[in-house]
Amino acid sequence: MKKILICMGSSCFARENRENLKLIEEFLRNHGISDSVYIEGSLCMGQCAEGPNITINGNPYHGVKSEMLPEILRKELLEI
Repeated sequence: MKKILICMGSSCFARENRENLKLIEEFLRNHGISDSVYIEGSLCMGQCAEGPNITINGNPYHGVKSEMLPEILRKELLEI
C-alpha cells in the first residue's frame, strides 16, 4: 500500500496543508485509488521552516503549494 504522511503541525497546517489534505483526498477519489493509499497525519515533521511538508512513499516534499500537488501525486501514485 502506498502511504502519504502529511504534516499537520500548526505551521504547515496554517500555511497550506489544510487545503493540501482536501486536494489529496479529492485526487485519490477522482482516480479511484482511495483504497490503495494510506493517509497519515503527523503532528510535526521537525522541518517547519521548509513547510508545508508532505512525504509520499518515503520521498519528502517541502514547500508544497496546492498548484504543485497534482503533479507530485501523479508521479508518486500513478506512474509505474
